[in-house]
Amino acid sequence: MSNKESIVDIPTVNKIARLSRLNIPEASKQNLTNDLNNILGFVAQLDEVNTSDVKPLASVTGHKLPLRSDKVTDGNIEDLVLKNAPESSSGFFVVPKVIE
Repeated sequence: MSNKESIVDIPTVNKIARLSRLNIPEASKQNLTNDLNNILGFVAQLDEVNTSDVKPLASVTGHKLPLRSDKVTDGNIEDLVLKNAPESSSGFFVVPKVIE
């Protein structure tokens, strides 16, 4: 990537470092600048790819998840569940107050 195409410069690296609270040694800043410009150059190349005929994917494998009916298989066992609680009241777990 030539200097004309550089998006990231040393002041930008300094700002990124400050915002992310990273201590980047001066000797590493130029290498980091080059790396970030290479990454952004690659992303710019991806932007040139024609994806107009590509359908959005929910999964790269194309497999669908098996569906099951949404039926309640266990219920009406409030007393059994509340037996696990150290303390309960009116059918609910009692927990310590967190916000005052």
